[in-house]
Amino acid sequence: MKRFSIGLLATAALALTACAPLVTQSPGGKLSPVNAHAIDGNDRVLLKGADVVTFFTKNAYTQGNPSIKSTYENVTFYFSTAENKALFDKEPTKYLPEFGGYCANGVVYSIPWGGDADTFEMIGGKLYIFGGKGSHDAFMLDVPKNTALANKYWKEEISGSNAFTHRTLRTTVARVAHYKSGAELAAEVAAAKK
Repeated sequence: MKRFSIGLLATAALALTACAPLVTQSPGGKLSPVNAHAIDGNDRVLLKGADVVTFFTKNAYTQGNPSIKSTYENVTFYFSTAENKALFDKEPTKYLPEFGGYCANGVVYSIPWGGDADTFEMIGGKLYIFGGKGSHDAFMLDVPKNTALANKYWKEEISGSNAFTHRTLRTTVARVAHYKSGAELAAEVAAAKK
């Protein structure tokens, strides 16, 4: 009986851990889903607290300060300065990353996942976040095509959905027809650099 209880508790803990993204990344409203995490006692901190304003004002990644924050559409944003907070509060939609802050290259394949604020690109006055240098470089191989695909999947499938269940579906049983693995994308990037 004791072994059963420990197994049941472990299963319950695993299930609750898996449910965290279901809630954290789906705040409802206009910003659902988002690349948010529960940190510093806040339920949904976008991009692990990166200051979204500095991408636009300095074309740079800057970590925000948890004591300088705003909430917009049930999502918490950190800022590095009071001035950046004021800019955001005046016009929040101007400073939002594309695709909820998920990796733009993942969204090309209808997979809302990842996204590290220190790997980004400003394109046409919009902020695109990537899951790393490889994802960034793959996206940059054909910006118009990849932007069009990401916009299509975001509008038709991802926006308003639950990111966790959507990415589970798209990474296991229903990949898009043009899906490429990380290795395939890395080979394309390497070939383009030759």
